[in-house]
Amino acid sequence: MQDTINIELVHFSEDYADQLNEFELPVEQHQFTALPKEITIEKVGQYPIVILSNKIPVGFFVLHTTERVQEYSSNPQAMLLTALSMDHKQQGKGYAKKAMLLLADFVKHEFKEFNEVVLVVNHKNIAAQNLYLNVGFEDNGERRMGPIGEQIVMQLHL
Repeated sequence: MQDTINIELVHFSEDYADQLNEFELPVEQHQFTALPKEITIEKVGQYPIVILSNKIPVGFFVLHTTERVQEYSSNPQAMLLTALSMDHKQQGKGYAKKAMLLLADFVKHEFKEFNEVVLVVNHKNIAAQNLYLNVGFEDNGERRMGPIGEQIVMQLHL
């Protein structure tokens, strides 16, 4: 595996837009998430986050503090993570794992009032489930029906 020491999480800026718009995903992955160019940030409380490797965007996700969080957690200090995607050209290098390992410290530093991150992952998306479990998310046993089937609710306590 390549050295992933230079992975960092940063808030989105227009400086990254062109590179994010070039992200690609195979169909079998795209069914589970959205590409950055498909994400519309339309509410206060939505925070697009860019995963950088050596200052180059390799991944993307959105953190939410909107009312949508309440669908998955009763904790008023929880955030929701959605739309994690890694550019297909950058997959298999350990970037997603490193980025998710940085998530807790990033949230503690950037969003001090929050102490939990929740997410949902499709039951067919085994790779993503394994990623989240390997970086400290817990399957709390809760299930939801999503647009393409059952979803597993997971949480990361900070």
